Amino acid sequence: MKLHYQEHGDKNAPLMVFLHGGGVSSWMWDKQIQYFTDYHCITIDLPEQGRSKSTEYFSIRKSAEDISKLIEKLASGKKIIVVGFSLGAQVLIQMLSMNPSLIHSAIINSALVRPNEFVRKMIRPSIKITLLLVKNRHFSKLQSKILYIEEEYFEEYYKESSQMSSATLIRILEENMSFKIPDEFDKTRSKVLVTVGEKEKGLMKKSASDIVSKNPNCVGIIMPGVGHGISLVNPSYFNLMLKNWLEKNVLPHEVISIR
Repeated sequence: MKLHYQEHGDKNAPLMVFLHGGGVSSWMWDKQIQYFTDYHCITIDLPEQGRSKSTEYFSIRKSAEDISKLIEKLASGKKIIVVGFSLGAQVLIQMLSMNPSLIHSAIINSALVRPNEFVRKMIRPSIKITLLLVKNRHFSKLQSKILYIEEEYFEEYYKESSQMSSATLIRILEENMSFKIPDEFDKTRSKVLVTVGEKEKGLMKKSASDIVSKNPNCVGIIMPGVGHGISLVNPSYFNLMLKNWLEKNVLPHEVISIR
């Protein structure tokens, strides 16, 4: 079974691809799809997640390879923009490193690039407790609020989370906690915007700084007053920021520059 994807918007316009975070799937980009109707938008469910749950095992590298091939097939010479959040942003960094000239503009939102060996080692021993919590509706309700998931998407979020196997969850978490910036990232020629929320953990802010420092084409910003998930908590702000950066090379005046 191939990766599940959906096409939206104007098929004659530049291609805009959205890569979701872990624990969610393409529905997290609904507000962006509704806004960017003047682009050819593609939402992709990563392996073992969402409607791609029956595909081969998830890995960041293999996901990057498969999505790059899909983009090449769909783009037909058009300008390519890729937006990645969290786990999807890690996949995007891998894509930029493997094929430095494929993507014209990239938005790396909240990507962890500092491996956490201690947490990674704790994943397998604690997975039974983690799964019990994930399958508990009350806990999932609380977790959805932390992740800024609106009420209309809760049932889909809970369904996907509770159906995920322990093996899949282990793979996703271990990949997430082991990821680091590939050496080839410095060769990408893409225009890159790196974003992180002011209320995110220090490790996430340091990761954003690491990404910016690895390639001169990167511009990094800290968004005031927000945590992990700007596209979910304030989609209107995120959409306008993205549009202005892509079309006018302008960013909101209140953001803090990462140097």
